[in-house]
Amino acid sequence: MKVTVCIGSSCHIKGSRQVVEQLQYLINENDLGDKAELSGTFCMGKCQQGVCVTVDDEFFSVTPENVKEFFEENIRSGVN
Repeated sequence: MKVTVCIGSSCHIKGSRQVVEQLQYLINENDLGDKAELSGTFCMGKCQQGVCVTVDDEFFSVTPENVKEFFEENIRSGVN
C-alpha cells in the first residue's frame, strides 16, 4: 500500500506536517512499516480540499484532527 501526503505550501499551512508525523507514528505503532509505504509529494492540485492524501491513488482530504480515523478506515483496515 502506498500512502502519499501532499507537503506543498497550501497543505503545509493546513497541517500536512502533523498529518505525516501522526501517520508515521500510527504505521509504526501498528507494525505496518512493511505493508504501508509513506511518502510526500508536492501539489496534487486540490489545494482547497485540505491536506491531500492518496492511498494507492485514491484521493482523501485529511486534517490533523481526523488523521487517526482516516488511518483506521483506510490504512489499517486495508492491509489486513
